[in-house]
Amino acid sequence: MSNEHPHTRPLAVVILAAGKGTRMKSDKPKVMHELAGLPMINWLLKSAEALEPEKIIVVTGPDMPELEAAVQPHQTVVQEVRDGTGGAVRIAAPLLKNFEGDVLIVLGDTPLMSEYTMRNLIASRGDAPLSVLGTVLQNPFGYGRLILDQQGFLQAIVEEKDADAEQKAIQLVNTGVFCVDGAQLGDWLDKLDNNNAQGEFYITQLPEIIQDTMIVSVTPDAHETLGCNTRSDLATLEGHLQNRLREEFMENGVTMQAPETVYFWNDTEIGEGSYIEPNVIFGPNVKVGKDVTIKGFSHLEGATVKKGAIIGPFARLRPDAVIGEDAKIGNFVEIKKSNIGQGAKINHLAYVGDCEMGDRVNFSAGAITVNYDGFQKHQTIIGKDVMVGSNVNLVAPVTIDDGAFVAAGSTITEDVPADALGIARDPAQIRKGWASKFRKAKEEAKAKQSQKKA
Repeated sequence: MSNEHPHTRPLAVVILAAGKGTRMKSDKPKVMHELAGLPMINWLLKSAEALEPEKIIVVTGPDMPELEAAVQPHQTVVQEVRDGTGGAVRIAAPLLKNFEGDVLIVLGDTPLMSEYTMRNLIASRGDAPLSVLGTVLQNPFGYGRLILDQQGFLQAIVEEKDADAEQKAIQLVNTGVFCVDGAQLGDWLDKLDNNNAQGEFYITQLPEIIQDTMIVSVTPDAHETLGCNTRSDLATLEGHLQNRLREEFMENGVTMQAPETVYFWNDTEIGEGSYIEPNVIFGPNVKVGKDVTIKGFSHLEGATVKKGAIIGPFARLRPDAVIGEDAKIGNFVEIKKSNIGQGAKINHLAYVGDCEMGDRVNFSAGAITVNYDGFQKHQTIIGKDVMVGSNVNLVAPVTIDDGAFVAAGSTITEDVPADALGIARDPAQIRKGWASKFRKAKEEAKAKQSQKKA
């Protein structure tokens, strides 16, 4: 055995990811199903990459080009015949030839495994030939049990179907994650057999082959070891991941009234001092600055919100929306591909698309930028300190210059110069008595219709 300190040894990571996901009723490889918008395999890769290993090898199944693309630039090998976890590691073994160090073997469908837990497992191996990651479950049914000797070392891994009553009472279970001595791994893999009901090779046979001092590293967080076989499992993992993301944001200075109702994407950024009300959803590529308030039932994707802005409630920010400092985007307002200036107010019932809006603009209720002519999108430019009245249509391409006013109810099709009033509406017509005459005519027509039917 090596006397090197475990942290000084080289590290290789083997990720077993050949599962088809048959029980998920999907054509996608199992590990390509997403959590917070990122494939499961990529969450696991994030943790593995943080360890700075010399190499990461991903074992895929045949005809999985999307998986091979997702794990680039790491090496992939194809397990043509799905003959168990032992068979998968055997496929990776040629890429580990002459590798002397730690080999970390993880399952691609346990995406919540953290860097911290992986590090603890690697460090726990010490001079032992193998360490296995275990966790304690209140209901261990279905899991392989970790049998320890009197000194607390691993003696055997006993599968549920092979366990006797005493062994079934053990709550310490195998998670399927191993750290092994790379120098001896090839020899051990050669000794695996498939003398089991499934006729497959299992990595869990290693303790039986090694018959030496073996270590169990126990993680207190069983959620990290949860696997995924069904859509229900995927939803469970999503819930645990969202809880992790919420905790991270709150630790970094973000306040949430009801964190269990707020949903994040994998790349969401939120600055400290920000306040998130209930039922807010963050889609991909959202960046929120410091001291921002996002009120309830708002939906953001592809948007940037700068310091001190207030969003919502019931606001929708679509891709390429940039909200300036201290701006206010109110209820039932939709912003798309627009830059909103500092201190601008779009407080309610408005649509702004393909717009450059200056500082301190007041964009009133019911106003919209008419940016699409049925063939092309066109831009609206609004200068600083502009007042856009209620129920205004700004028909792009059009420019409203600094300090201009646009009268309520106007449909503006021409540029409005600085400090001018833009007004485009027909004069009101008041026809006295028209309503009563109209009602009388309708009643007479209805009576005649009734007489005809009689």
